[in-house]
Amino acid sequence: MSERNFKKSYKARLKKRTEEASTVRKIVASILTIFVLLLLIGGLSGYFYIKSALEPVDPSDESQKSVEIPLGSSTSQIAGILEKNGIIKNDLIFRFYTKFNNESGFQAGEYQLTSSMKLNEIIDSLQSGKLIKEPAFKVTIPEGRTLDQIAGTLANKLPFTKDEFLTKVNDKEYVKELMEQYPELLTEEVLNEEIKYPLEGYLFASTYPIYVEDPTIDQIVHKMLDQTKEVVLPYKEQLNQLDLLDEDMTVHDLMTMASLLENEARTSENRKKIASVFYNRLEEEMPLQTDPTVLYALGEHKDRVLYEDLEVDSPYNTYEEEGLTPGPISNFNENALKAVVEPADTDFLYFLADDEGNIYYSKTLEKHNEKKNKYINNN
Repeated sequence: MSERNFKKSYKARLKKRTEEASTVRKIVASILTIFVLLLLIGGLSGYFYIKSALEPVDPSDESQKSVEIPLGSSTSQIAGILEKNGIIKNDLIFRFYTKFNNESGFQAGEYQLTSSMKLNEIIDSLQSGKLIKEPAFKVTIPEGRTLDQIAGTLANKLPFTKDEFLTKVNDKEYVKELMEQYPELLTEEVLNEEIKYPLEGYLFASTYPIYVEDPTIDQIVHKMLDQTKEVVLPYKEQLNQLDLLDEDMTVHDLMTMASLLENEARTSENRKKIASVFYNRLEEEMPLQTDPTVLYALGEHKDRVLYEDLEVDSPYNTYEEEGLTPGPISNFNENALKAVVEPADTDFLYFLADDEGNIYYSKTLEKHNEKKNKYINNN
């Protein structure tokens, strides 16, 4: 190859390399520009997204909404409740915000909040326990009350009748809706045809503040079921660990047994002993023979159950039917639940109570009859 051709070839190759290098630089520059733009757009989008999430849902909406924060709620649960009620825009951002600012100490209660509130205002209310306004109603449901009695108590305080309440809570379609909303609490067992009221025992004994002027039956039922869920479900794990019967007990069984203990004794100690008696009798396939179930079957209160009463034809008559009743016979105190999962360790098969409420326990029928003659028949 001549020197002239060599120089010509060299210049061509050099020109090509220069063009290739220029193209590569342009491509790299384009990619970097796109990457930077994406980062910028992403950053700006993220910034405006977070900024928007931190702002009130609707600054112009001053209408108050009743928002209940159950006892023991975590920050995550509180955030979900606030978003569901339209008080905040994004529960995730609320959780990050409270964590970043080290906000804690939120208190349970029923708050009157608005969609126009800023996050700091919401947090201040939850931390101070400031409920904004006094409840419109306050209803106390004592322990040991049947659904019929609860309906009467509610009707005396709230703007609906006893019949309206009973009709609503005994509507099977409504009960099925509740079962979907409370799957761990309400199971198919409550629809047993032998059960008098599906929600018997499931409306917990407590004092309920009501913050709306015209509460619906559905709102009241949800408030009470939320309380029941809060108290009962923590005992589920202990229930699963019980090794007292051949078959596993369900939450429904737990509540049924608790209602029997509620009506048989007043002290925690006696409830644990009677729970032991019940378990021992179930193990021996003996009927429980507990008077409160007979009274429930009769549908009336009596100071003393008569022998003729023991023949009432009802699945709730534990003198005639073995095992637990089809469902609870009333609501109950939490210590009755505790007695179910932590019964006393005894060999007792019998117990009786005198007119002063003292309870006497026996291992044999012979001893039981002796105590009956001594403490009851001689009175």
